[in-house]
Amino acid sequence: MHIPDGYLSPQTTIPAIAGMVPVWIVAFNQVKKKLGERRVPTLALCAAFSFVIMAFNVPVAGGSSAHAVGAVFIAILLGPWAATISVSTTLLIQAFVFGDGGIMAFGINCLNMAVVMPFTGYAIYKWITGRSKPGSRRNLVGSLIGSYAGLNLAAFCASVEFGIQPLLFKAANGSALYCPYPLSVSIPAMMFAHGLVAGPVEAVITAAAVAYVAKFAPQLFARESLESIKEPEISFWKRYKALLIPLGVLILLAPLGLLATGTAWGEWSGGEIKKAIGYIPAGFAAMADKWKALLPDYSLPVLGNGAAGSITGYILSAIIGIALIVGLILLSSALVMKAQKGKIKSGNAK
Repeated sequence: MHIPDGYLSPQTTIPAIAGMVPVWIVAFNQVKKKLGERRVPTLALCAAFSFVIMAFNVPVAGGSSAHAVGAVFIAILLGPWAATISVSTTLLIQAFVFGDGGIMAFGINCLNMAVVMPFTGYAIYKWITGRSKPGSRRNLVGSLIGSYAGLNLAAFCASVEFGIQPLLFKAANGSALYCPYPLSVSIPAMMFAHGLVAGPVEAVITAAAVAYVAKFAPQLFARESLESIKEPEISFWKRYKALLIPLGVLILLAPLGLLATGTAWGEWSGGEIKKAIGYIPAGFAAMADKWKALLPDYSLPVLGNGAAGSITGYILSAIIGIALIVGLILLSSALVMKAQKGKIKSGNAK
């Protein structure tokens, strides 16, 4: 679902970016109000979790691949607005640093994976689970179904965004300017990959993560702010080891994502498109590959192209990505909290 630049017209991507701005503002305000400063590290670690599981590409019949996202798990843990912030931050780092998803398509990718997926999946989860206890059978069933549905609804949105391009934007000779595949192709292709492969993977990961947190860190499910609750001072490791340990394991296992060698549907290069349909759409050629990522495709060129270099590069890319995501969330949260405290002091002084 990481739509690259060139597949969607500016008439599609620019309104999506503009539309996401108020969503991000509301999300920041909701997270600040409902989670508080004490929950920011949990928010950052959830974003890191999303980043790592996206690195586990799963092979799909026909030579394609797909991956989980983790947005519904974050929504279950911290709420859907927190999921919007976490997944948006992850997508930002992926696009600018690793070239995974387009710069112009950043808004539409956030709409799909950071809004549609967590909000719809969480709504279904809440409808099924009701007031059941986290980790209970009903709760885990809700986690399974909600995450599966959320991922597939996001994939459906992406398939429609792909499929409407050849209907709306054509060259003078009638050829497609951007994505060349109509709805009759894009919807079955996307829904096959996510309905039969990525969706079940997402569901199992989400339910397993919910069960794990319910057993080893149940306090993370609390919705109220912890600002007024006095807790004994403990180290960062003791407070968050229930999240740090599995995150470290996932980082070490990240190279398993290299086993899926196929390109995800809708993420082909210009050469791959030309090989498939015989030409490169003019709009695609004008917009694709304009941004040169620092670490393209989660690799470090200095390590070479061999198996050892690829594995090491994938692990180091995961560590770098996590450090950037966590750092960005902590920094932005610190600035917001500082500004808020400044306003409070200014108001008291008056």
